[in-house]
This record gives sequence, C-alpha cells and structure tokens, in this order.
Amino acid sequence: MMLLATQPVEKSNRPAPLVKRFLDYIFVECGLAGATVTAYQRDLGEFWNHLVERDVEPADISMEDVQEHLIRLQRRGLVVSSIARHLAAIKVFLRHLYAERVLRRDLASLIEGSKRWRTIPDTVRYNRVEALLAAPDPGEEFYLRDRALLELLYATGMRVSEVVDLPLEQINLRLGYVRCMGKGRKERIIPVGRTAIEAVEEYLEYLRPRLLGDRLVSALFLSRTGRPLDRTNMWRLVRKYAITAGVDKPLSPHTLRHCFATHLLAGGADLRIVQELLGHADLTTTQVYTHVDETQLKRVHREYHPRP
Repeated sequence: MMLLATQPVEKSNRPAPLVKRFLDYIFVECGLAGATVTAYQRDLGEFWNHLVERDVEPADISMEDVQEHLIRLQRRGLVVSSIARHLAAIKVFLRHLYAERVLRRDLASLIEGSKRWRTIPDTVRYNRVEALLAAPDPGEEFYLRDRALLELLYATGMRVSEVVDLPLEQINLRLGYVRCMGKGRKERIIPVGRTAIEAVEEYLEYLRPRLLGDRLVSALFLSRTGRPLDRTNMWRLVRKYAITAGVDKPLSPHTLRHCFATHLLAGGADLRIVQELLGHADLTTTQVYTHVDETQLKRVHREYHPRP
C-alpha cells in the first residue's frame, strides 16, 4: 500500500525552524562536515514530517513517536544500518532540544545510539594554533576585532554561540575573567589569559566604537554594520585565517574549543577542571570530547612504563 501520496509535508525540502537551528549548530559549532549535516537534514526532515502528521508539538515528543517512526522506516524496507543512522540523528537532535529546554524530558538518554555517529572534532598542535592566532594582518580593516575574537575563542574554549551572545558587561578585563551563559542558561566563570585580554582591550579602544557608531548594541563583537557578529561569519573568519596560516585541515570555532581542552589536559590540567571550564554537565562528555595527543601518550609511556 502506498502511503506517500497523502503526505504533502514530506515533499518540502525546507527544514522546520527547530531543525534548521540544530543543523546550524552542528555545522557551525560542532564543525561537522557538509555531507554529515546533509544526512542529518534528510533524516531529521523525515522524523519532523512524521511529527507534523501526528500533530505532535516539539515539547510533547515521546518515545512512542520515535518508535512509530522507526517502525515506518522498517516497513519501507530500510536496512538495519540505515535505521540506526536515523536513530542516531534523532538522538542527537533530542539531546539538543532538551539542552535548549524545548523538551521536558531527556529522551536521548533512553535511546541507545550508534557510536559511529559520535564524532570528535579534529584538533591541531599548539604551533598550528599559534600560526592561526598570528594570521590576521595588522593592515586589514578588522584586524583588531578578528585578532581579539581568535584569542578569546582559544583562551576560553567558549562555544561560538556563547561568544556571539556575550554582552560587553560580562567580560571583566581588569580581573581577567568572562561570565559565560551556557547551555540550559547555566552560568560559569572562565579565566582569560593576558594575551587575550590585551587583544580585546585594543579592539574595544580603537575599533569597536567606530563599528558601533550611535547604536545601542551590547554584544562584544560587531560586524561592519555595527550589528552583532553572527556565528556563521565567525565560522568563516576562522576558516579564512586557517587557510592564511597554512593549516591543512578544516578548522572551525569548535576546533579551537577542542584545542583549548586538549592542550589543557596535555599540560596536566585536571579533567574535572576542564569539565567546569567547558560547561559540561557530565564528566563523560568531557572524556569523549577531549583526547591526549600522540606525543603526550608516548612521553607518559616512556616516563612511567617500567620497561623501556
């Protein structure tokens, strides 16, 4: 029996606003590849259409809705690996909705997902990060802003959405810390190093007033038009300077967040401190999110293994 003829909503290629925001999040903040984001869009589009057909509001999504969708996929003849891929996408989406307080229950914790889709972003060695931070040209119009942005991203490990939403009054340059409002409206305090503080101070003194003009905008980082710099443009800036610095792998603001954590751990920082700085509610998230580089592993092995 053919069911698709009576399902006009499935013909739409435009993702629903909540799905669109999630896709922007995994592309801009998590640094997932375009092909992966496209796969998420396709799979979540089908799930969303299923919810629309059942008149299910986002806040009322239940495990029954998920199970019925999976049964439909099975009846369509999808192989197990394809259904697992759909389920993995749904799990990540539901986790995001719960973190954003759209969902009342943490449904994602009830789903056993596939480890294949649990992607850890690439990291780069410290010397490549240094090259990236030095990439902005002092002769360019937005040099001070771009340098301050890169330095702050690496100095704090903040998510790009947190930097976008960072009001001027929440960075204390004198005491050297940022008050960051993270996922679930949870606030945390992050120290800021001297280099990043100096970069932000120069931007605030010499460029931001000119970008601001007579507008009333509280965001720290502004665009050419004096509006808050959005996360897509932040992502593009990081990519631009990565290319300038000769970094031969795709870089995103999320990569700098990952480097922040990895380099702290490689330097001997306690995992729980890194968890706090990153704003992770669960330590296991930090353990998955961070890894020690190959050089550090070899050094520890040489130092502590009893047999050379």
